[in-house]
Amino acid sequence: MTGKIIAAWLLFGWVPACFAEPGVDAPKQAVRTVSSGDMLHWSVGLLIVLAIFFLCVWGMRKLSGITVNGAGKMRVVGGLSLGMREKVVLLQVGKKQLILGVTPGRIDALHVLEGDDCLNSSEPTSIDKDSGFAAIVAQVMKGRSDG
Repeated sequence: MTGKIIAAWLLFGWVPACFAEPGVDAPKQAVRTVSSGDMLHWSVGLLIVLAIFFLCVWGMRKLSGITVNGAGKMRVVGGLSLGMREKVVLLQVGKKQLILGVTPGRIDALHVLEGDDCLNSSEPTSIDKDSGFAAIVAQVMKGRSDG
């Protein structure tokens, strides 16, 4: 225990005293208060950082809309809600159209439309209950319940 005290005294008391200049006091630093200029500099710095952050967020949102090779070949043409959680969705993939049954637990391909069977829809539009899509879904659902 005594050896530790002597080592601590040598390390913290005697060694720094050896390097100090005798008779010269270290100049005391004046205490500096925070001025309005300092607050202005900090505020401007914060605004620059926030502007860069929001610019990056805006750029990421713009870049997320860019389609990558072939990603634009698949789109949702229409849908029909069958209940609280069940839907039937018409999906355009290339030149084929898929009728999908969507539930919370799974997605089933109900029917594939090719060639003349495809619904002619050049733009994605919402399809109401009187349209051909609803009639095709009803026909497919009726065909599934029979067989």
